[in-house]
Amino acid sequence: MSIPAKIIELDIAIIGGGSSGMALATRLNGLSATVFEPKTAAERDCCWAFWAHPPQLKEFSQSIQGSWDRWRIIDHNDEIIHHSNQYRYTCLSAKKHLEHCETNLKKSTSLVRSPVENLVPKGNGGQFNANGQRYSAKTIYDSRPPTMGENSLRQHFLGWEISLKEPMENADIATLMDFRVDQSRGLHFIYVLPYSDRHLLVESTMISTHLEDKGWYRNAITGWLAEHNIQVKSQLREEYGVISMATEQPYNPEVNNIGANGGAVRLSSGYAFSTIQRQMAELAQSINAGQRNVPKPFSRLLMFMDKVFNRALNAQPDQGVSFFMATAKALNAEQFSLFMLGDAGFLEWAKVMQAMPKWPFIKSALSQIFSHD
Repeated sequence: MSIPAKIIELDIAIIGGGSSGMALATRLNGLSATVFEPKTAAERDCCWAFWAHPPQLKEFSQSIQGSWDRWRIIDHNDEIIHHSNQYRYTCLSAKKHLEHCETNLKKSTSLVRSPVENLVPKGNGGQFNANGQRYSAKTIYDSRPPTMGENSLRQHFLGWEISLKEPMENADIATLMDFRVDQSRGLHFIYVLPYSDRHLLVESTMISTHLEDKGWYRNAITGWLAEHNIQVKSQLREEYGVISMATEQPYNPEVNNIGANGGAVRLSSGYAFSTIQRQMAELAQSINAGQRNVPKPFSRLLMFMDKVFNRALNAQPDQGVSFFMATAKALNAEQFSLFMLGDAGFLEWAKVMQAMPKWPFIKSALSQIFSHD
């Protein structure tokens, strides 16, 4: 393919118009920026979930699908229900959120509906092709997903948004993990968000190094629905995703990486939306002040603890259910929210460590220390 002769000069290029790219683009004040995103908001539709406090509920009100002040984790022996007055477990429609962001881009920020190709980094920026043009940007922020290792630990899921024939029970509770399903292939749970008593999202989620055929997840969902006597009226959409739970190589390590590509996914849980929003708010504030370096999304201590947890999970996958149940049981609703958001303090960590089986985590901690990872 020939390279266009004319080069369009840019100040800031944002590669990818997902949660991180748009979070950054909408926060830039008076600076010239261009977002490159080949997919429409509808093509990127999925559920983005996080624990929201009241200001966030207001900020994202236009795209909230559902919000719950009670959530639960359950296995064959126990059910842990958290009820919070400070945080609500919240699900956003990615489609609605991205459409809102695109509509509210400032005049100095443009959107090019095209992928980026032939990127040649130079300093903080570089040159690349997009939409038949050659561009040169002073600063590039790349949010394209990182490359996943073939045998790395991953959270992978398939979900259905469905309407029901009859009202379901406990529609005011979000089920984060229902472990009463097949555990033979890895840590497996059903995730259920009731948007109303006749409308819900239900996902079959696995944490393992091996992806399953899509039919396997669908059969798990069908079996769970039948076991709970939930009859489907219609399937509204299906979503599928894979989230790395290991430190992965950025899409292009020679440029500024943001979002999941910049390590903003919580390794022990897969949650990222809140971290991405915080990271992009800090980055935008820095850019507006004349600095363009990407802030680190997590502390070194949190990254170390998450890696220790995942090593223990990899070493003893049959103990995964007890690890998550112990974490939920050790913390109250507010503490659990902070822990999952990556904002836990010494008290929360002390409670979690006290609840965990000691020897597996000591071995994992020692392995992590000497791994140089």
